[in-house]
Amino acid sequence: MNPFISIMLLSTLILSTTIVTISSHWLFAWIGLEMNMMAIIPIMMKNPTPRATEASTKYFLTQATASALLMLAIIINLMHSGQWTVMKLFNPTASLLMTMALAIKLGLAPFHFWVPEVTQGIPLTTGLILLTWQKLAPISILYQISPSINLHLMITMSFLSILIGGWGGLNQTQLRKIMAYSSIAHMGWMTTILLYNPSLTMLNLLIYIILTFTMFTLLIQNSTTTTLLLSQTWNTMPIMTTFTMLTLLSMGGLPPLTGFMPKWMIIQELTKNDTLLLPTLMAITALLNLYFYMRLTYSTALTLFPSTNNMKMKWQFHPTKQMTLLPTAIVLSTMLLPLTPMFFILL
Repeated sequence: MNPFISIMLLSTLILSTTIVTISSHWLFAWIGLEMNMMAIIPIMMKNPTPRATEASTKYFLTQATASALLMLAIIINLMHSGQWTVMKLFNPTASLLMTMALAIKLGLAPFHFWVPEVTQGIPLTTGLILLTWQKLAPISILYQISPSINLHLMITMSFLSILIGGWGGLNQTQLRKIMAYSSIAHMGWMTTILLYNPSLTMLNLLIYIILTFTMFTLLIQNSTTTTLLLSQTWNTMPIMTTFTMLTLLSMGGLPPLTGFMPKWMIIQELTKNDTLLLPTLMAITALLNLYFYMRLTYSTALTLFPSTNNMKMKWQFHPTKQMTLLPTAIVLSTMLLPLTPMFFILL
C-alpha cells in the first residue's frame, strides 16, 4: 500500500475514534463510527487475498447492520425525548436496540460469529488493530449510556460471551482464532461490571489492550500463526518463548501476573453488590480460557522439539523486525499486580 494512503487511513482511524469518544451529540458519534468502519476496511484488504476480501466483506456487513440498528435507536430516542444528547437515553426500546447494536460492534455473544472469521482472514498486524483499537469507540458509548442499559440483557450477553469465548477456543489450532475467542471472553468480563462500576470496565479494557498488544507483538516477531509453528519457536528464540508463556498465563488470569488483577477486582465488586452466583459461574467458566492458554503454554515452553537444531546460522542473522515497545509491554503484562491497591483507591 502507498505510504501516503496508509498514513491517511490510520489518521482517519485515530480521528474517528476520537470523535466518538469526545462527542456528546448522537449524530457526531454515529458519523465517527461510520468513518471508523470505512477506514479499517482498506487496511484489512492491504494484502488483497481471497481470505482478506472475505473477511472485509463479513466485517462490513456486520458493522453496517449494527450502524443501521444504532441509527434506528437514535431516531426512536429522538422521537420520544426531542434531543440528541448521548447521555440522555430514556426510551426502553431505544436502549435495547442501542445495546444490541453496540454488542454487534464489540462482538459480544450471541453476535460473536464474525469475530473469529474476520480475525483469521487478516494479517496479524491488522488483527491487533481489530481486537484492540476497534473496541474503544463502542465501549466509550456503552460507558456513557450505562445508567440506562437493561441490566438483565447486559448480564445475559456478558455471561454468554465468557462461556462462548472459553468454549469456542478449546478446539482451535489457529492462533488468530484463539485470540479472537479470547477477545470475546474478555469483552464479557468488561461488560459484566459495566453497570456496577464503569471505571472498572475502563481498567479492564486497558489491561486487555496491554496483554493483547504484547501477545500479538510476540506472534509478529516470531511469524507464528498456528500452534505447530509456535511449538517450534523455542529452537530459535528461547527467550521469546518464555515471554510468550508468561503473557499467555497472564491472559488466563493466573496470579501473580497482571491478568489476575481485573478478574480479582470484578469478582470483588460483584460480591459487594450481593451477586454471588454470577461471579462464581464466571470464575468457573474462566477455567475454559485457562485450559486453552495452558495448552498453548504446554506446546510452547514445556515440550521439546523432536530433533535438535544443528544449524545455528539463523542466530547469526540480525533481526529484521522492530520490537516496538515489546520490552515495556512484557513488563506491564506480567508485573502490574502489586499496583492493585492503588487502583482500588482510584476506583
